[in-house]
Amino acid sequence: MTTARQIMTADATCVRADETVLTAAQRMTDLGVGALPICGSDDRLQGMLTDRDIVVKVLGAGKDPATCTAGELAQGEAVTIGADDDAGEIMRTMSEHKVRRLPVIDGHSLVGIVAQADVARALPDPQVGDLLQALSTD
Repeated sequence: MTTARQIMTADATCVRADETVLTAAQRMTDLGVGALPICGSDDRLQGMLTDRDIVVKVLGAGKDPATCTAGELAQGEAVTIGADDDAGEIMRTMSEHKVRRLPVIDGHSLVGIVAQADVARALPDPQVGDLLQALSTD
């Protein structure tokens, strides 16, 4: 079966926990992505920062993106997937946690990101439909 390592986008670029949300937004723009992993100074994953987080938790809350740090938006332990986990486990994890992107971990190292679109391209149509339905319901 297809594994996370086979379908992930490798070499995910992090935003450091002490960098500003403005820096993160500029990096997202430069990379053409809607989310970045938040990494600490020890390169350990602390969370994910999405474009939606920036809009809702920073701009919508009246915070200044030039002073608010990415680390302030990291919420507990990040939901991840192992590099050798199969597509079924990816779908279960995305569905259970209602996330569209999963950091891929090999040991303690971040090695990539699996997005909903990556899974959609890798799986037969019926399974993709199941995943989309699971992510779209509350």
